[in-house]
Amino acid sequence: MLRFERTTDIESPIYRDALEIRLTVFVNEQNVSPAIEVDEKESSCIHVVGYDHNHNPIATARLFPLDKENYKVQRVAVLLSERGKQLGNLLMNEMETIARENGAKRIILGAQNQALPFYEKIGYTVFGDEYEEAGILHHDVEKII
Repeated sequence: MLRFERTTDIESPIYRDALEIRLTVFVNEQNVSPAIEVDEKESSCIHVVGYDHNHNPIATARLFPLDKENYKVQRVAVLLSERGKQLGNLLMNEMETIARENGAKRIILGAQNQALPFYEKIGYTVFGDEYEEAGILHHDVEKII
């Protein structure tokens, strides 16, 4: 089970934990440039980290408000050693809960093509054309919440 913590403070330990996971997954594993991974939206997002029973940070995502009713989930990452344990489901449920608490009616995200089956299984629908971001093919997905 995960215990979630959230912050909007990019000086906080929670944010540092989120960034550590993101750098491990996106920069080290997927070769995304650190200059792309950390962007100007950091201070405008709600950063969420899932901690295991030993308080180790193992999963993260951030939530960016597009407007009052539309939020974008970004930087969804689970450490390699923790994948396959349904943590992505728990993390996305938490993101949807936070979005609803903030008045969202719809969530969108840019999903890596290899992750599309996961998002479709939890109720997201693909829309728009395929695009490349950070050298990785993506599609946008959405869910009415």
